[in-house]
Amino acid sequence: MIHKHSVILSGHATSFCLEDEFWEALKDMATKKGIALRQLLMQIDNTHTGNLSSAIRVYVLNELTKNTK
Repeated sequence: MIHKHSVILSGHATSFCLEDEFWEALKDMATKKGIALRQLLMQIDNTHTGNLSSAIRVYVLNELTKNTK
């Protein structure tokens, strides 16, 4: 199921839609890195171009495939 998430990143309100599986994976990644979820979202937000939802999905995919190589 897809859910809309609203956050404030770098002082700006933004929202994105993610499937539950991506959201859970992202939360797990933040925990494993020892940082707050918002911090991880800010890192992704600061390095992406275009759609934040897509950037998050690509980030999660890259992190998961990086760990399987």
